[in-house]
Amino acid sequence: MAHEFWINLPVKDLKKPREFFKMLGFKLNERFADSEDMAGLVVGDHQVMVMLFPEATFQSFTGSPIADPQQGSEVLLSISMNSQREVREMTEKAKNAGGKVFAEPGERNGMYGAGFCDLDGHRRNLLIM
Repeated sequence: MAHEFWINLPVKDLKKPREFFKMLGFKLNERFADSEDMAGLVVGDHQVMVMLFPEATFQSFTGSPIADPQQGSEVLLSISMNSQREVREMTEKAKNAGGKVFAEPGERNGMYGAGFCDLDGHRRNLLIM
């Protein structure tokens, strides 16, 4: 039975996303803290791991071209939040760290949430469930 879930994403430069996600308050996995080949973000109480790999490394795993997230959405990573205040704060942190907000905080489809892109264009969706 599987016991961990890792999401793998390509990035152009590991240093910039590490700083971006630290500014947003995410915990970096210490196991990969000094690696120049990968970085790990621990997300939530269930500690889902989001792994960041340089594009060449990522492509060596997949054996296929990397999608350009600036041209389309390859994935939407949703993060549950506890309050509207947390959604607004995370959205503001993303803006201040250089991310692009594609959906300002507000009500949509019966839920409160927001959306932002990280420095490489990967989309995050913040939701109160």
